[in-house]
Amino acid sequence: MTLASKITLTRLMLVPVFAVLAIYYGRSVADGAPVEALRWWALGVFVTASASDGIDGWIARRWNQRSKFGAIIDPIADKSLLLTAIITLSAVDWGPDGWSIPLWFTALVIVRDCIILGGIAILHFINHHVPIQPHWTGKVCTVTQMFAIGWVMLKVVPFSPVYPCIVAGFFTTWSAIDYFREGLRQLHESGKAHE
Repeated sequence: MTLASKITLTRLMLVPVFAVLAIYYGRSVADGAPVEALRWWALGVFVTASASDGIDGWIARRWNQRSKFGAIIDPIADKSLLLTAIITLSAVDWGPDGWSIPLWFTALVIVRDCIILGGIAILHFINHHVPIQPHWTGKVCTVTQMFAIGWVMLKVVPFSPVYPCIVAGFFTTWSAIDYFREGLRQLHESGKAHE
């Protein structure tokens, strides 16, 4: 196993650690005695796991450590971290007056990912090959989702987390539409190829 893949697996193992810390911090907030050390630990684990995504990719490219295993496990680790953070931070309040990610945003993110996964499964069944090209809207979607997560965890700006979630929700919807259209294009092309 390559060093890049080991770093990716470490990121995957940090996901439940983050979730436990985040939930315990939320419980301490609900009890009226927030344990700020838990919040900072959760934030630290999340930032470390997020940073490892860039590190493992750089190592894989720099020392030619690309592998089939890495290509499979990397997006799984990325999505696990992002979805766990969004779901956890919508399930527990991290501050007064519902300082959390709104449930509508969590549902939107889950629906988008299900549509993309379902589309990939259909295309794979029909074509036996799915050329997946990341689109800029997908990258902006990920950045804005991370920003919304950071907004909740840092609690620096007193404005509700609803505002960054509206921005992230816009790009989440836009990227879902783009990927859906790309899936339809590939289906159309595969239909022409079989004619």
